[in-house]
Amino acid sequence: MAQHDLTSHFAALIRLAIAGLVILTIGCSKPTTLDDVRSEGVLHVITRNAPSIYFEGRDGPTGFEYELARRFAEELGVELRVRVAESNTEILSVLDRDYAHIGLAGLTVSEERNARFHTVPTGLTTQSVIIYNRDRDRPESLEDLEDQVLHVVADSYHLAHLNQLAEEHEALTWTAHADLDAAGILRRVEAGEFAVAVVDANELALNQVFFPDVKRGFSLGDPQSLAWLFPQAQDQSLVIEANRFFERVEADGSLAQIKERFYGHLDRLNYVGARTFVHHVRNRLPQYETLFQDYGATEDLDWRLLAAIGYQESHWRPDARSPTGVRGLMMLTRTTASHIGIDDRLDPEKSIKGGARYFKMVHAKIPERIPEPDRTWFALASYNVGFGHLEDARILTESAGKNPDRWMDVKEFLPLLAQKEWYSKTRYGYARGHEPVVYVQNIRRYYDVLVWMKDPTAPSSQMAQQDADGSGTGLEPSLPATARNDASALPRSLGLTPPTL
Repeated sequence: MAQHDLTSHFAALIRLAIAGLVILTIGCSKPTTLDDVRSEGVLHVITRNAPSIYFEGRDGPTGFEYELARRFAEELGVELRVRVAESNTEILSVLDRDYAHIGLAGLTVSEERNARFHTVPTGLTTQSVIIYNRDRDRPESLEDLEDQVLHVVADSYHLAHLNQLAEEHEALTWTAHADLDAAGILRRVEAGEFAVAVVDANELALNQVFFPDVKRGFSLGDPQSLAWLFPQAQDQSLVIEANRFFERVEADGSLAQIKERFYGHLDRLNYVGARTFVHHVRNRLPQYETLFQDYGATEDLDWRLLAAIGYQESHWRPDARSPTGVRGLMMLTRTTASHIGIDDRLDPEKSIKGGARYFKMVHAKIPERIPEPDRTWFALASYNVGFGHLEDARILTESAGKNPDRWMDVKEFLPLLAQKEWYSKTRYGYARGHEPVVYVQNIRRYYDVLVWMKDPTAPSSQMAQQDADGSGTGLEPSLPATARNDASALPRSLGLTPPTL
């Protein structure tokens, strides 16, 4: 064989070998993080107990960030597997070692965290806020805090604010508590053990009703976005998919709906209202509690929801009456009482029996396609303003291009029923449409407190939960969470002392 032919032959063999190696390399390329998740069929998440993040409710896990993670896993077609950490320190350590795909820690986006992890904003913002006991002078600036020790949860994002502020305010001091959560900090401010503290604005909103002696002072810095954290060791594939997920839920309104379910009623029940309600829980409710329990069970209703309706209607006064002729503890109209077979509206047992029966009937009229808890909120609005007016508001909602099966959309249109330019277009005409909105929000808050008071060993928030398929749990509404780790977090000023074991 000629030298030229031999050289050509070897060159061809080398080219074939290189091509084979390229093919082999491509075929054996490392799968992406997203590939790994789909291949295993599991999304591993590490989180901690907090009302705004994750907690175990009566019907299973829930929480604002958990609900988002659950939906993300569903979209990926995989199982969500949650590990609960004791603290943010543990969460960050697990992520550093790449032992979980996502961390839900209730931490904000920052330069430090962006350098350490991949971050994806959740669409919820928060702030570090100063809180104090109402019996003390309100701090209005950092100068007012220089002779006091601030109390803060260890490993929280508030520490970054404090470290930054301390560069200009050297007298600013604080103590970080590794053994307390936000509810523990609030309880101690409520009891006067801590003079001032720093908490998350969202945590304060979720817990405020239980700690009426805690007041908000001022904010430290501007609102910041909360974020999911991803290990730096991961590639960007899962991060990119999570960003796409948040874009989708923002665009289709799902994110706003989840926000409304957890935070939509928190402006109800002020300091005086909370005090009055707790007083009535202790002094009036015991006379009727068994009746609420019995007729709640008869109609397959959560008795605490039934009691919350009764309180909103009459403050649990069996002889209550309105100028329009509505009477009794559950404030039934004469027509309604006759329709459901109640002959004495002023008899508390008959009134509660009638209220339970009527609410169950109203709830049954709400379309079954509407998932809980929205279906229960629609039923409450209908109980207050009437099914016809509710349908008018839902039609207006749909005409405006919004979702008539979603409470957060419909509650925007109910108040329009009091305006001629709007009610003139409806079948049932004028209605005081702002009242059912307030009515629903109040009942959600009363229910929240009743859960706290009547079952102090369990997480209070039941109303924001729903099954993975959105079907919910029938008439088992629940409210934005006020989770706590131990009974010591119970607010003593409301008379909610830990049970004796």
